[in-house]
Amino acid sequence: MIAGSFLVLATLLGSGCSIETQDGMPGTTASERALMQAPSASEIRTITDGVADWQIANFDTFDAYIPTFQQRTRDEKTGWIKGAFYKGLADWAETTDSKEYFAFLKAKAEEVDYAFGPRDYHADDHVVGQYYMVLYDRYQDPAMLAPARAVYDRIIANPSEVSLVFEPEGTEEGYYKQCLKRWCWADALFMSPPVLTKLTAYTGDPKYLEFSDREYWATTDYLFDEGDGLFLRDSRFFDTREDNGEKTYWSRGNGWVFSGLADILDDLPADHPSRPRYEALFTDMAQALIETQSDNGFWPVSLKAGELYPVEESSGTAFFVAGLAWGIRTGRLDPDTYLKVTLKGWNAVEAAVRPSGMIGYVQQVGFAPDKVSADETQFYGAGAVLLAGSEMLKLADAGGLK
Repeated sequence: MIAGSFLVLATLLGSGCSIETQDGMPGTTASERALMQAPSASEIRTITDGVADWQIANFDTFDAYIPTFQQRTRDEKTGWIKGAFYKGLADWAETTDSKEYFAFLKAKAEEVDYAFGPRDYHADDHVVGQYYMVLYDRYQDPAMLAPARAVYDRIIANPSEVSLVFEPEGTEEGYYKQCLKRWCWADALFMSPPVLTKLTAYTGDPKYLEFSDREYWATTDYLFDEGDGLFLRDSRFFDTREDNGEKTYWSRGNGWVFSGLADILDDLPADHPSRPRYEALFTDMAQALIETQSDNGFWPVSLKAGELYPVEESSGTAFFVAGLAWGIRTGRLDPDTYLKVTLKGWNAVEAAVRPSGMIGYVQQVGFAPDKVSADETQFYGAGAVLLAGSEMLKLADAGGLK
């Protein structure tokens, strides 16, 4: 499938026409077969390049596609919205060895002197460090790491001890809640820990990983529901319930965590004492994702209440595909169990990519399940697709899609 297949797949998703399986057993629909079709490496490249190129071409002209937080999206050069796109593009550039994408990323990083955002303790201002790390890996310029080290050195020297409870109002500029000086929301586990883990890998200084490991498990112990295998977004959701009685597990919030786990495990030493915990967390979440995927390949915005939110959402779905494809490729997930789930997810994401390359069905900036529109996108949605494309291409090149 390529981008032009958007309408074709949409038709299949709504057809429900029964056909016979290859072994002659009835019950498989045309839409199910389309969703489980393995893409070729060239198809993955076409889709993912298209998303990258459209987002770069529309870097400052997006008012028609992004209805909220327009000024913030435009003005914040080191914020999480664009930072997540830079992270995805960096992974895609690395996977495809694209000189053009690396040049674009290097220019953006040099424009801000490899700085983090203005709030030292806020994880949202750390995610840009992920693409700085990829640039360092390619160019080996220590100056690319210096600002990240300076920020984390200050944090580690004076760690925040605020509560992880989300409700108390903040008293400092940039922290509208007190707990934002720590990782008190699930998204933060994507924004900051992978940077710290890689910083230890690159510098040899264990203090970055030690800090990250301690804070990561404090957040996980607080927000992860072991019974459901999923993360609550923050403490405001401890007692909320969907109309079907289930807890509210926000798709993209869990997508941030799941995709970030793959990065952490890539850089975590094989003999690290917490490694079994990270691996168990990854497999627990993967199992939960199998159980919550919708028939059309997307994951619903509220993972345990898909019947209440029957709308496609691409950003959470793309993050899940990235993590699942990584898990299959690295041998952590059984392909017999997880490949069809991953293919359904990828083909759903592909269906949301317009012929222009714009990724639609991206839930806008938020913190909970909300409405989604086919005509709306965001930088982090494109970043998620680039992460998924990177892992799908690696899996295809490794023969894992055959």
